[in-house]
Amino acid sequence: MNTMIGLDIGGTKTRGIKVVDGEVVADVEVGSANVQNVARETAAANLAELFGRLDAAGVTRVFAGAGGIDTEADAQALADLIRPHAPRARVNVVHDSRLLLAAGGARTGVAVIAGTGSAAWGVNADGEEARAGGWGYLLGDEGSGYWLGREAVRYSLHRMNLGLEPDSLTAALLAGTGLAEPGALIAHFHDPGTGRRYWAQQSRIVTEAADAGHVGARFMVDQAAHDLARMAAQVARQLDLEGPVILGSGLGMHVRRIQDGFRAGLAEQGIADVQILDRDPIFGTIELAEASGPEPA
Repeated sequence: MNTMIGLDIGGTKTRGIKVVDGEVVADVEVGSANVQNVARETAAANLAELFGRLDAAGVTRVFAGAGGIDTEADAQALADLIRPHAPRARVNVVHDSRLLLAAGGARTGVAVIAGTGSAAWGVNADGEEARAGGWGYLLGDEGSGYWLGREAVRYSLHRMNLGLEPDSLTAALLAGTGLAEPGALIAHFHDPGTGRRYWAQQSRIVTEAADAGHVGARFMVDQAAHDLARMAAQVARQLDLEGPVILGSGLGMHVRRIQDGFRAGLAEQGIADVQILDRDPIFGTIELAEASGPEPA
């Protein structure tokens, strides 16, 4: 019996699946185990909870994708946190964009993450790799959920400075955050109790306002799509790829305006082979584990 655990470790949450002889038998979600986003102690505690709930006894393979895995040292640090929970297992750690490409059924191409954060990664038939973005919310994450939430705050504060009354977007943002007036957004945004996931969740307010015709919200969503397409095109050019380009994660999989703008932006670059991921990236761990070969005897 072959038993594997697949992990998708993001900046705000960790999802794990237990796979026995190719069948998913358990699916669990806990807090983030990414040491670039939470303290090492917190990451370790979340992994302990996840492996306990998945019943990791007898696991022979762990395949993990995580945001922020930019070097071998990053991968090794995360693998070291995982191994105590599956001491007899072979552990592989890769950047989470690889999960997305595999979940889309592609061996080569460009994967674009549009979720809490954003990044593009690709690989060609020669095994050459390239990346764009994925620098984290302080340095980039353009087109991400966090970026949209932050832009809505900036928009609302700019209107306040101009002496304008809250419009429908600002009113929805205030209602969603439980605040009485735009000025309170400043302290609320910097409050340690609100973080990346909280503000990424506010992106729903922006996308709904865009669908309702709000001009400012439409500009933000269209800019997000443009930035995601730009990252994808950069990677495709570096690797001399014409596709496929696979868009995934929360915004990428569920916001039609971003999907349409993303396709249009890539079409301008001569890239027509664009796919929207139709299943969660974590299931790419199964394909990646199979492709990397059997466990050593």
